[in-house]
Amino acid sequence: MQDDDSGREALVRRRQLLLISLIFIATALNYVDRQVLALLKPTLEAEFNWTDQQFAHLGSTFQLAAAFSLIGVGWFVDRFGVRFAYGLAVAVWSLAGMAHALAATVQQFVLARVVLAGAESVNTPAAMKAAAMYLPLKSRSMGIGIINTAPNIGAIITPLLIPPFALAFGWKAAFVVTGALGFAWLIGWYFGTRGLTPLGEGKTPERASVDWRAVLSDRRSWTVIGAKALTDLVWWFVLFWMPDFFSRQFGLGQGELGWPIAIIFTLAALGALTSGGLFPILLVRGLSMNTARKSSMLFFALVVLVMPLAMVATNPWVAAVLIGLGLFAHQGFSTNLFGMATDIVPSVRIATVIALGAIAGNLTGTGIIEFAGWSLDNGLGYAPMFIVCGGAYLSALLFIQIMQPRLVVADPEA
Repeated sequence: MQDDDSGREALVRRRQLLLISLIFIATALNYVDRQVLALLKPTLEAEFNWTDQQFAHLGSTFQLAAAFSLIGVGWFVDRFGVRFAYGLAVAVWSLAGMAHALAATVQQFVLARVVLAGAESVNTPAAMKAAAMYLPLKSRSMGIGIINTAPNIGAIITPLLIPPFALAFGWKAAFVVTGALGFAWLIGWYFGTRGLTPLGEGKTPERASVDWRAVLSDRRSWTVIGAKALTDLVWWFVLFWMPDFFSRQFGLGQGELGWPIAIIFTLAALGALTSGGLFPILLVRGLSMNTARKSSMLFFALVVLVMPLAMVATNPWVAAVLIGLGLFAHQGFSTNLFGMATDIVPSVRIATVIALGAIAGNLTGTGIIEFAGWSLDNGLGYAPMFIVCGGAYLSALLFIQIMQPRLVVADPEA
């Protein structure tokens, strides 16, 4: 009997590990597809005759499309379940990524970008709902930390491979190949997630209707939404504008941008992994969930203060390390923010709350992308945006403390 129990536990652990792996791969592909645009900026500018402000408009169009899509994404994932919603989203965003290669006008390019944004917006709410439903509290933070490294892995691999690939085979081929990868993932998702059952023996159903009154009247929801609004703008600024920053600040060509960008996102990946381990260590040492979460966030909020020093760096490698430390801190803070959300928000509506937070983050991301385009066209450079980034996380932690003086684990049946 004991052997049977051990066998069942081992099977559950294997299925949980496979789930984390599949979400990790999908999240990495999500950022591969969206980062191609920024890396091919010089080529696409020559093709479509864009100015900096027009390029900013393209980025903000993506952000706004994602934000509007997220209005329904949380409901979609909570209502129809992770397996169906995630699989459909990857299929659509893979097709949209490939469709960029067919664009003959700027308008067609923008249309493909809008569809890509809408489908990719499903990723984070679906991933966090899966973590809340299928991973126990003690391993959830580490699981989220591993998943949260995936954007960085995608952002490391993409600048190293895509610019040389595009130079060899053309920018259209780059979009086709990166988009096609999602269809290989779909096979693994279909077979790999069969047999998964929610924790708590069905007390947290995979599919449930959304009580919008409960969501919008809950301070816990607004805690997550506000913190995401204050911090996500940093990620979008770096993801969209850093290739241009290194080109403009240090004169790097398209073929030379890969390594500085790779350094930045390698440090970001280390931030996600570190934060995934830091919280359980603090719990084991006897700290409460409230203290462990907020102490972890404070550590990363202080680290990000070095990021604005990149403006005075004398070479691209020092600048990459400083910006990388900023993203190290961002990913550390973000992992704890996601972990906090899955701890304090009832899992039956976690996808909805995460989606609302992502809407807020996309809107502030749109703001800083547009602000950067305006700042560059008006001769102010990158300094204003770096200053905003430096203070974002201490502001977010203060907001969390005001909204939730004491974090409490949510009742899974609530």
